[in-house]
Amino acid sequence: MRKVAIYGKGGIGKSTTTQNTVAGLAEMGKNVMVIGCDPKADSTRLLLGGLQQKTVLDTLREEGEEVELEDIIKGGYKNTRCTESGGPEPGVGCAGRGIITSVNLLEQLGAFDDEWDLDYVFYDVLGDVVCGGFAMPIRDGKAEEIYIVCSGEMMAMYAANNICKGILKYADTGGVALAALSATVVMSTTSVR
Repeated sequence: MRKVAIYGKGGIGKSTTTQNTVAGLAEMGKNVMVIGCDPKADSTRLLLGGLQQKTVLDTLREEGEEVELEDIIKGGYKNTRCTESGGPEPGVGCAGRGIITSVNLLEQLGAFDDEWDLDYVFYDVLGDVVCGGFAMPIRDGKAEEIYIVCSGEMMAMYAANNICKGILKYADTGGVALAALSATVVMSTTSVR
């Protein structure tokens, strides 16, 4: 199983890039899981036909500890497996802690077990944050490959640099490596007459 995390500056197109990549892999017959690591819970919407998924943290708040895997993973496009970590109530707690809670729960419930025969797991991570729980895919060896969605704009390059520093810090202990920088493409909708 290939474990991939997508990072980059906020608003750069990480979720769109992730979902399109996942859809392409699903078209090729690959078994893919997407773990949304953003409190906005928008990492799986395209794969779910525009629907917003109930997050792991919301499910835990409402149902308590008696959560089943099917309560937090939904089937998406071409049988992709979709889950959203979510975040704390606004102004209360750390959203990064929510990622840690969610991924640990997924592991406990067997989401990554061999029976699912996953070819890929994608972590779609919030913005350029590489601290606390947002660094979990890098720090705890959850991801082996990091892709940074970037542009030539200064803040995007600044974010990419910070993410690379985080990867370098945990490369030996987490077993993670920078796989690529991916440039976003801006398409014009202006027609020429």
